Amino acid sequence: LALSLSPLLRAAPPRARYLPFGISVILLGLPHGAVDHLVPARIRDVSISITSIGFVGIVYFFVGGIYLLWWLMHPSSAAIFFITLTLFHWGQGDLYAILTFMSAEHLPSRSERMLSLCVRGSLPMLVPLIFHPDAYQRVLTSFVDIFTREVDLSGVFNSITLLSVTGLVATLTITVVFAGAYRVSQGAAIRPFVIDIAELGLLWAFFAVVQPVFAVGVYFCVWHALRHIARLALIDNQSRTSLIDGKISLSIQRFARDAAPLTAVTLLLFVFFFWLLPQSPANIEAYGAVYLVGISVLTAPHVIVVSWMDFQQNVWGN
Repeated sequence: LALSLSPLLRAAPPRARYLPFGISVILLGLPHGAVDHLVPARIRDVSISITSIGFVGIVYFFVGGIYLLWWLMHPSSAAIFFITLTLFHWGQGDLYAILTFMSAEHLPSRSERMLSLCVRGSLPMLVPLIFHPDAYQRVLTSFVDIFTREVDLSGVFNSITLLSVTGLVATLTITVVFAGAYRVSQGAAIRPFVIDIAELGLLWAFFAVVQPVFAVGVYFCVWHALRHIARLALIDNQSRTSLIDGKISLSIQRFARDAAPLTAVTLLLFVFFFWLLPQSPANIEAYGAVYLVGISVLTAPHVIVVSWMDFQQNVWGN
């Protein structure tokens, strides 16, 4: 649908492009990380305790706080780090989905899994840069402009950078395809490999064609967050039982109940963040930038929690 609407999106007003991010405030996007405090207990199948919840709270307070200070002190490098961090995290989410939901056998080694992670994370983070550099630069600049207007990022978006990124992402993609094909030739299941490659092609086309802000917003909600919510359901006994019994609505209701309190708290923190700004955002791009910087501060500790989940669930193998 988004691919077919691409010509209209290019001419659409900015409000339409930021619509998926607006929806993400209460649906899928922001709430998908609002259950992190329950993860330690559920993944180990023990009772939820003040200790486990408090540990996650401490991680969020210190890691998120340090990253917020980084934004305040050096916003340009903090913005670049946000891109890198999101690349890793979104690749991390897809790697788990490939291994678990597809039961893939064509990524047996850690190096192949890391390669897959890099490719999957590069598609939403770097393909828009390749095909829509001007729009990409505007968004990244809007992050920095929240804190200072004395930094010029235009030097980052030169032809050498674009050619290097294009070559890197293309090479990684080709390598992961050939590596997977080799594993299939050695006996790995072919169906998960075909699905993996089909998804790679879909994501390449999606981010190459669709307006980048809209594309990344849709991906955030419909692809990344939804897959993580499914992962959370599998570590919760009640949700998992509901899914096995075909009662998907019960699992959804349970997630919504679990995520609601911290989603509400996060929204209050965002309101406080807006209130602290020296001047109110002037347009939808500025509002979007403030929201995404807030998301970045939450993403840093969220990645630590998800990385711990990866370790507990043996995503990287023995």
